[in-house]
Amino acid sequence: MSKVALITDTHFGARDGRAIFHDYFQRFYSEVFFPTLTRMGITTVLHLGDLFDRRKYIDYYSLNRCRQYFFDELLRHDMEMYCLVGNHDIALRNTLELNSLELLLQEYSNIYPITAPTTIPVLDTKMLMMPWICSDNFQESMDAIKTTNADICCGHFEISGFSMYKGMESHEGFDAGLFSKFDLVFSGHYHHRSSMGNISYIGNPYSITHMDYADPRGFHIFDTKTREIEFIQNPFDIFDRFVYDDGEGPPQVDTNRFKDKFVKIIVQRKTDFYSFDQFMDKVYNSGAHDIKVMESIHEMDAEEMEESMDIEDTQSILAHYIEKAEVDVDRTKLSKFIKELYIEAINTQV
Repeated sequence: MSKVALITDTHFGARDGRAIFHDYFQRFYSEVFFPTLTRMGITTVLHLGDLFDRRKYIDYYSLNRCRQYFFDELLRHDMEMYCLVGNHDIALRNTLELNSLELLLQEYSNIYPITAPTTIPVLDTKMLMMPWICSDNFQESMDAIKTTNADICCGHFEISGFSMYKGMESHEGFDAGLFSKFDLVFSGHYHHRSSMGNISYIGNPYSITHMDYADPRGFHIFDTKTREIEFIQNPFDIFDRFVYDDGEGPPQVDTNRFKDKFVKIIVQRKTDFYSFDQFMDKVYNSGAHDIKVMESIHEMDAEEMEESMDIEDTQSILAHYIEKAEVDVDRTKLSKFIKELYIEAINTQV
């Protein structure tokens, strides 16, 4: 067998450890992930970081649930997993010394936490395994990239030019040229799946926020001999969105699709209030977990709409503000800190 599974950013305990999200995660593992690996005879899993969600702690309920549907299942299927320490797996930002993998997974002899840059044989193929790079291990990480004889690298990187989320490109992090020596680079950290040159962000396995809607999620199968990679898409989503427009009559939609989902109804045009109320009654009776109605401004003419497209995104506004602000601190570090807070804020929204 020359195939391994690549997965990343599972974020166990996300969304405050709510049972609804654990049920959603469990469905993916029980109906997609483990059946696929079993059918293909795959017994090696490479996890590219952010195994857990909270940096400081995990609640007992979340730990028990993810043990049942993931860690215990790995053991039951006689699968081994190499797991990188991601930035969400560390308690302190400047060191990997205190991490959740080593603290919480000691009883699993089939799970190998990667806490330092290490070149290891994976099914007889050498791979450089790179956990999250911080100030404490920066030089060690740079040395490992230069000296390794592996031509495949797996990491949890922040690389400039790739999208963190769909349509949200990062302009910070390492230059892609740093990894030019490798034939293939697989990375976790950014949840949007994308590739450029020899670098691929494999994306996380499921939606966690509304920003993930309509952005394919899943995991990958990598053949170490042929170097072929296959994307296995997660067919389930917990978020849904519907644009309501009755300009050509009441919209026709089967509201049963909203069952067990977090739903956003975006009102683009509403001319018949009675039909809209009937529609919303069906939505509220669909069995959705949560429903948010967003009224949009549809009176704008074409010119105003075109001008509105030039409005900066939130991150750009924050970056420009920091650049012009009269502050006596390192602007690069401040900008990175603000970006992390912004991402945290997004991930707290359901």
